[in-house]
Amino acid sequence: VQLQASGGGLVQAGGSLRLSCAASGFTFDDYVIGWFRQAPGKEREGVSCISTSDGSTYYFDSVKGRFTISSDNASDNAKCTVYLQMDNLKPEDTAVYYCAAVLKGRYYSPRDVDYWGKGTQVTVSS
Repeated sequence: VQLQASGGGLVQAGGSLRLSCAASGFTFDDYVIGWFRQAPGKEREGVSCISTSDGSTYYFDSVKGRFTISSDNASDNAKCTVYLQMDNLKPEDTAVYYCAAVLKGRYYSPRDVDYWGKGTQVTVSS
């Protein structure tokens, strides 16, 4: 199983970044894939997730209207890429962002994650 996150960086407030998560090695239809984040001194929190089989999405309140999640499955379904387009970024969005997969039917929370990817740092300056 692999979840490879990329796309983090430094951006000014109001700017945009796009994160990518390349997933492979598990059955995508059985999971929702998405993102958590963790700011210094804070607990890890949910950002957004997507069901790659039907395209349904979920956004946590802190990012609604600013972030957009999408996915792109390879034709053989051996690989899937999940994108997080982050617009109108705020300093409070500064965190390490983690790609993660949760078995469908569970709440999208850190304790229910089945597969974690390594984090990518997002820093938003004021």
